[in-house]
Amino acid sequence: MSGVPLHGVLGVALVSLGMVLTPGPNMLYLVSRSISQGARAGLISLGGVAVGFLAYLTAAACGLAVLFAAVPALYVTVKLAGAAYLAWLAWKALRPGGTSVFAPVELPRDSPRRLFLMGLTTNLLNPKAAILYGSLIPQFLDVRAGHVVLQGFLLGGTQIAVSMSVNTVLVLSAGAIAAFLARRPAWLRAQRWVTGTLLGFIAVRVATERAQPLAT
Repeated sequence: MSGVPLHGVLGVALVSLGMVLTPGPNMLYLVSRSISQGARAGLISLGGVAVGFLAYLTAAACGLAVLFAAVPALYVTVKLAGAAYLAWLAWKALRPGGTSVFAPVELPRDSPRRLFLMGLTTNLLNPKAAILYGSLIPQFLDVRAGHVVLQGFLLGGTQIAVSMSVNTVLVLSAGAIAAFLARRPAWLRAQRWVTGTLLGFIAVRVATERAQPLAT
């Protein structure tokens, strides 16, 4: 009985880290809600985001493995689409200008139920989440190792663990980070360059990888 290859787990963790550090719908919502309504509101919203990831994970693990095994050419297409999306995220992080997600914004106070549902909806409609589970995680599956569905859940669990850990830190420290970066714009530029470079490296690696993990 084979498990998930270590390089697959590390690859998913690295991709997940680069993506969660790149501003997107989830980060914008969680940080803005935490700054305007407090850390508790941010954590409730994060619970909705987590359920959204679980929904994507279940759909991907139960369906995509079979589809990719039946249509190998689709795997290559999805792989290149994922690499292109990572390259686009890298460009967004490296380009000059843009507004920091930590800029304070006044928002109306929402109930816990609405906070949770908004976090869930934001993630379900988040193209980053859809592409992550539809294009990026599947390419780290190894059919030859067996138990493809289990691999999908373990790799997806790795992504969720990374995302929840980073976002929890952001939610709990959003106010302090906003104040810090407001006084030190050079740090914000450094964060963008590190994130963009990391994503660019992963995009090139994904696009040029010659292995065929879904081959029988």
